[in-house]
Amino acid sequence: MEKTMNGNFKKNEFNAEVQKKSTLFEWVKFSISLLLIIIIIHNSIGLTTVSGYSMMPTFQDGNLVLEEKVSKYFKDPKIGDVVVINRQEQGYKIIKRILGLPGDTIEIKSGIIYVNQNPIPEITTEGFPPDMQAVRVPKNHIFVIGDNRNPGESIDSRDPSVGPIQTDEIDGYALYSLKPFGSIPKPINLN
Repeated sequence: MEKTMNGNFKKNEFNAEVQKKSTLFEWVKFSISLLLIIIIIHNSIGLTTVSGYSMMPTFQDGNLVLEEKVSKYFKDPKIGDVVVINRQEQGYKIIKRILGLPGDTIEIKSGIIYVNQNPIPEITTEGFPPDMQAVRVPKNHIFVIGDNRNPGESIDSRDPSVGPIQTDEIDGYALYSLKPFGSIPKPINLN
């Protein structure tokens, strides 16, 4: 009888040890899975809060915008896309609309923006932009402008201190305003 008790005792001890290792392994698997999910979500979607009035009337100060980050790796930017730009040297992000692609010539005459001498038929903008001489967008750059075209309301590619933005500064594409909820209108495509 003593033998059986010792045998059962060792067997129970062994089972407890296996169960501890199994539980530890499950926690490690869960932790790694959770970390991978967080990394994937962080690098595929984001939330950006609008600060200021440079994108009025599309966005108001304080709007919460859903940002999609995956497309920047698989698709080329298009005129009309609203992008979130990571300005690392300033330590913040900005939201602007793309109006010029590499090789395009951008000009503003009498409040109308011309891309390659074609006027952009815009849907949602505010204000009357001042004239700007023709600027050619360099390779691997985009020309971005805020939807609020009133002088001094948007610091964007029209400002020589900013100029065209490198495409690798695109953090993602603005999809929807979550607060308040609404889609983001795009200008008519020139192509």
